[in-house]
Amino acid sequence: MADLIDPTPILELQKGWLAVDKPCGLSVHNDPGNDLVSIMADRIRSDALLANSLGVPKVFHVHPVHRLDKETSGVILLATDNLVLKNLSEQFIKGTVKKKYLALVHGNFDPELICKGYQVWDTFLSKTAGGRNNPIGKGKRVNCTTLYKVLRQSLHYALLEIKLLTGRKHQIRRHAKIYGHPVICDTRYGSKKSIQYLKDTLSYQRLGLHCNSLEFVLPGQKNQVCITSQNPLTEMVLLLEKDCPVLP
Repeated sequence: MADLIDPTPILELQKGWLAVDKPCGLSVHNDPGNDLVSIMADRIRSDALLANSLGVPKVFHVHPVHRLDKETSGVILLATDNLVLKNLSEQFIKGTVKKKYLALVHGNFDPELICKGYQVWDTFLSKTAGGRNNPIGKGKRVNCTTLYKVLRQSLHYALLEIKLLTGRKHQIRRHAKIYGHPVICDTRYGSKKSIQYLKDTLSYQRLGLHCNSLEFVLPGQKNQVCITSQNPLTEMVLLLEKDCPVLP
């Protein structure tokens, strides 16, 4: 009998915090009993070795340090200690955490850009979310910078590595839409027609957005740690490979 794959693997942990590889489709905290926070809390309670490694007391809470949308997969930090939560949260607020994403988007880029340096999307965005008809959003617009690098592309899609220099709501998805390369299967900003086509023709349904790594300073230390996802992103890779020919 084949071993079951852990749907929420723990990537790293120390006293007071752990990094988890969140799967696509799992809410972080909006579905009590079924969300990531609930699942990990139950797991800690049932695993004495894990609880000891985290240094949790008999009564504890699991807190998300930052947010990932339900349909976005990848690395997310959770805290079980309030002081650790404060320390890590402040790093996100100050913008010192280095975040890298992978995004599968519609369209092609100049082949000369593949695996070259980062390019810039810097349209100002509102602090609140927008929609497919107005991705910039309503209200005051603020500075917003997304760096992207083209890793590979097929006839209709491109895989990007993305660095966020600011942290606006849905920043990657909104910038991708504004610059004519919406993230695939994005139900808020993408095309309904393209989403239906991917589902019916290629059996593809997941949002093409993944938090691939986080780099931050360990609580109480000066050293940085980089946590990298182990998710193979099989669906995204297969979609690129099916969509031949692959451009050089």
